[in-house]
Amino acid sequence: MSRIDFAYGAAHRLLAACRTTARHVQAGHRLLVYCTDPKRLRRFDGLLWEFDPISFIPHALPDDPLADQVPVILLPDAAALAQAPDAKWLLNLDLDCPPDAQRHARILEIVSHHAADQQAARQRWAHYRQAGHDVHGHQLPAGT
Repeated sequence: MSRIDFAYGAAHRLLAACRTTARHVQAGHRLLVYCTDPKRLRRFDGLLWEFDPISFIPHALPDDPLADQVPVILLPDAAALAQAPDAKWLLNLDLDCPPDAQRHARILEIVSHHAADQQAARQRWAHYRQAGHDVHGHQLPAGT
């Protein structure tokens, strides 16, 4: 089964996800990012370009010709996730659990202070636990 890590207490979920993505890219990891909400995924895509003025995180959608060459692939739906290349790390920005979670060795979940985000995260946590995954919670530092 997969190891699921919930990082909770983010002041801004997508900015915290950008920081997490940057750390994984710097560590040399390939990261899949799953989100079926087009608006949220576009916002995350935009933030990857602008959240840090002195760095750039190479990323692409799966149908981009450069998708095989970048460390971060943005997956907008379950079909794209199913066809994505194997990667150890999956960052879930969706409100639901990703399909076939057991396919990924590690799944990262970022949870903000917003009540709706926290409620959705509680449901994902319960779903992962029921499925037998190894679930862990981590408090983010204040201001993250």
